[in-house]
Amino acid sequence: MSTFIATPSKAMTGFTLPDERLIRKALGIRLFEQRILRLFSEGRLFGTVHTCIGQEWTGVALAEHLRPEDTVFSNHRCHGHYLARTGNYAGLFAELMGREGGICRGRGGSQHICDSNVFSNGIQGGIVPVAAGIALAKKLRGGSDISCVFVGDGTLGEGVLYESLNLASLWSLPLLLVLENNRYAQSTSQAQTLAGCIDDRARAFGIRTLHGDTWDPVQLIATMGEAVDFVREARRPLFLRVDTDRLMAHSKSDDDRDPEEIAACRERDFLHRLQREEPGFVQPISAGLEAELDAAVRQAESTPPTDLAEPVADEGAVRWTLTGFEPHERVVHRIYAGLRAALEENGDVLLLGEDIEAPYGGAFKVTRDLSRLFPERVRNTPISEQAITGLSNGLALAGMRPAVEIMFGDFLLLAADQIVNHAAKFEFMYAGQVKAPIVLRTPMGGKRGYGPTHSQSLEKHILGVPGTRILALHHRFDPAQVYQRLLSDVVPAMPTIVIENKILYGEKASPDAVEGFRWFHSSHDFPVSYLRAEGRPDLAIFCYGGMLPDAEKAVDRLFAEHDIVAEIICPLQIYPLQAQPMLPLVQRSGRLLLVEEGHGFCGLAAELMAGLYELDRSLAMRRVYSHPQHIPSAKPLELRLLPDAGRIVDEALELLR
Repeated sequence: MSTFIATPSKAMTGFTLPDERLIRKALGIRLFEQRILRLFSEGRLFGTVHTCIGQEWTGVALAEHLRPEDTVFSNHRCHGHYLARTGNYAGLFAELMGREGGICRGRGGSQHICDSNVFSNGIQGGIVPVAAGIALAKKLRGGSDISCVFVGDGTLGEGVLYESLNLASLWSLPLLLVLENNRYAQSTSQAQTLAGCIDDRARAFGIRTLHGDTWDPVQLIATMGEAVDFVREARRPLFLRVDTDRLMAHSKSDDDRDPEEIAACRERDFLHRLQREEPGFVQPISAGLEAELDAAVRQAESTPPTDLAEPVADEGAVRWTLTGFEPHERVVHRIYAGLRAALEENGDVLLLGEDIEAPYGGAFKVTRDLSRLFPERVRNTPISEQAITGLSNGLALAGMRPAVEIMFGDFLLLAADQIVNHAAKFEFMYAGQVKAPIVLRTPMGGKRGYGPTHSQSLEKHILGVPGTRILALHHRFDPAQVYQRLLSDVVPAMPTIVIENKILYGEKASPDAVEGFRWFHSSHDFPVSYLRAEGRPDLAIFCYGGMLPDAEKAVDRLFAEHDIVAEIICPLQIYPLQAQPMLPLVQRSGRLLLVEEGHGFCGLAAELMAGLYELDRSLAMRRVYSHPQHIPSAKPLELRLLPDAGRIVDEALELLR
């Protein structure tokens, strides 16, 4: 502990001073945040800011014990944690100013930091499973690096925190969770939000706990050292509660606490007491820091404002190739083959999910014996969709290639925060410094009689999120090839959700076509498949995923019973969905019937219809979709609700009339 203690002559009443270097670091954080509050009032910063004034010592104490390879995750109140690790005032000023010189080129702002193995995100609790994922990657790769995550006591209301604690303890992850307990969740007192004991929450998962506070920095630094050493050596999680005071508003000016309470907090604040009792010691340090901050502000403002313009990739002309692949196996076996090949070819590929290990092998038996072939890399998880997805985000940030099975597509929305506010945003808001190429696989759709919570087609709710890719498998392009591409470096790495329609699992994957037609596919990484007629078509049918077998049956019936030639356009990638390459296919007949299994309002078919209409207003178009109500469990009722080949034929005839 002597490393962190100043000379005995520098001692406040009842306290031993930390080393001057550490005092300078903590004071620098406080002066930085006081400066940004002034800059906001002058209109030189943007958005919002959550200061850690009063809480500076937690970041300082942790940084003192970390190695460069250790990882730190933080939340909306992240400046102190970052500056304690880096001291990069100019980069953080520039970030808050929206400047190119910012640590994330001004894209992340105050709450979203990525630099020097420090990450933060403003979603309460959402970063905890990501930190656990980094910890798992460190464990799998060996060594003694650790992952650390800061949360506030307000986060104790978030379920994903407990999902993550369970996984961290269950899998013995080298994760240090530091809870800064300032007794307020924004403006609401802990008395209104918290039942029971804070430490007992971690103990319930078999996690060791420690306690410190920011009013005695020397003791806190020593306790933090004990915590870090335990996690590093035992390769086990630890929960450290740090009692502290937030001396300023939650954000810039939203503080309605009793002024007397705030005054009492200020009186026990270490830096406040130090400035009052040792002015001769503090003033020269403050003067030097203020000069540093002046220079950092000038440096930040000298860089240009952030330019969000991104280079547009030129794909060139779309080429069409006759579809051909040898396997005539069921789709479920081709998915298995693709996952197995990816595991064999890349040691960084992991499969996670509920009940995916042998002998069960997943709800639809996709992963049957893979856990026996690749132990530790194919893992059963708790029923914790958000934590599993967040953990995979952390694995992906660490350079691994996780693939997660969400047992039913209906459960995908349980993981929505980790998709929308984390995976989708990491690359953009961290200015391209990281990628998060997670793969989420999930069975979707009805016609199996599973009822209103296990038979839905919910993909429209996750379409349109920038930074994501959504695929819908079908049986006319080899699913094995899809997964081998996704889990390698063949295609651009990005978060990808793969919809596997339940009905398709039993279909044969093959390029077979209705007599008189041939299947082609486009030159995209995840192509558009096109069933082309030998002669001039009367209309085109757009569909995706599980509606393709019904569309093919409709094509056959239209020709056999009505002498009508219909072609099919079936994209594998449904987001981002480009209407332009499909336009010439539709223009061959000028008529398009758009089919989807889900509800039509705000659906993919409506979006494509609008996009095509913007390109060519002469097109005649019509939609087929599910009746707008919930799916019943009784299969006969379910089949009446969902579109099928008969409805496609009827609507095609109506379009032609």
